[in-house]
Amino acid sequence: MSILITTAGSYGDVAPYTGLGVRLREAGYQVAVAAHDAYAPLVRDAGLEFRRLPAGPSGRGPAVRRRDLVRTAATFAKELGSALTEAVPAGAEMLLMSTTTAPLARHVAEALGIASLDVPLQPNAPTGDFAPPVGGARSLGRWGNRWAGRAALAMVDRVFGPAEAELRERLGLPRASAGALRAREAAEGRTVLYGFSTAVVSRPADWRPGLEVVGNWWPHHDPGGTLPPAVEDFLAVGAPPVFIGFGSMAAGEGERLGGLVVAALRRAGLRGILQSGRAGLRAESDEGVLTVGELPHALLFPRTAAVVHHAGAGTSAAALRAGVASVPVPVAADQPFWAGRLARLGAAVAPVPFAGLTADLLADALVRAVGDPSYAAAAAAAARRMSAEDGAGAVVGAVERLMP
Repeated sequence: MSILITTAGSYGDVAPYTGLGVRLREAGYQVAVAAHDAYAPLVRDAGLEFRRLPAGPSGRGPAVRRRDLVRTAATFAKELGSALTEAVPAGAEMLLMSTTTAPLARHVAEALGIASLDVPLQPNAPTGDFAPPVGGARSLGRWGNRWAGRAALAMVDRVFGPAEAELRERLGLPRASAGALRAREAAEGRTVLYGFSTAVVSRPADWRPGLEVVGNWWPHHDPGGTLPPAVEDFLAVGAPPVFIGFGSMAAGEGERLGGLVVAALRRAGLRGILQSGRAGLRAESDEGVLTVGELPHALLFPRTAAVVHHAGAGTSAAALRAGVASVPVPVAADQPFWAGRLARLGAAVAPVPFAGLTADLLADALVRAVGDPSYAAAAAAAARRMSAEDGAGAVVGAVERLMP
């Protein structure tokens, strides 16, 4: 029984599906993950087969206007459609689809006559409870939130629509708009399993049956794994440090951010572990600061005093799971939404927008996050609720019901 998981985007868009893939493999399925080449080691280290997809648009460089970004993304969508068709292994019986691949992957599954299941990491269905995550953390009222949710879907259709039409024609499928397909899926009660915790976002009461919030699936790491010796040595010689990382954000700003972060740590009287990430964050010759590469959050975060992060969905959840306070510094996309959720829970200080980040602002936020135990207590309370959820297990159960 063969399953292909399809995902595209940044590290945070891909890593959780490695843990989901491992659970499916343990349940007896043959599992492959289709993603960009950069994540091949991540997939293979989890013991899963890797299938190649193209890299998505970075959103940087000359294409800075929204119109240009939409055009760039639409061009990528056409390339992604072709790659998804080629990525499906012979004999595959089911596709699991992330938010970024579902608009195209569902047509591939339909053409092949195999089952498919949406497993997004963000609440992308319109609701009156909150505005769509890509719209930020501010509520527009129940009517406004629903309108904004539908507008967000219309933007997705604008980006993917031409690629979907071209793909359906190439696959020999009848013409069908994205809106018509969504209406059909809603009428059928199609299952969508959302991979985040109800401790962070409760299931909206106005969602249709079939849309379920089941809990996170976590990035895979070796159960017997340990942190590198240099990290263990650093942790052993002083008070718990602050973790600081911006994930896939802020490319090329490592030198500026490194100086800012070191200054903030000194003013706050704290030690720090800097994760270089895409920004290339680093600190030169500072006794109280250690620069590291990619490390399992599940191993490191519980041993920190607080976590400074870009408020991506996965990092936000990992900080809660570890029971530590957050200092969210959202950069773009859905990050203000998750930053707002952490603050609403009481597990984070008020978000510090990346565009206005200074050493003084960061130092003040760190002093509050580390000095006030209520933030860690709120994170620990959320962690207890999250521990009762089994998101990956819910997906395994759904696959067993849907697999022919």
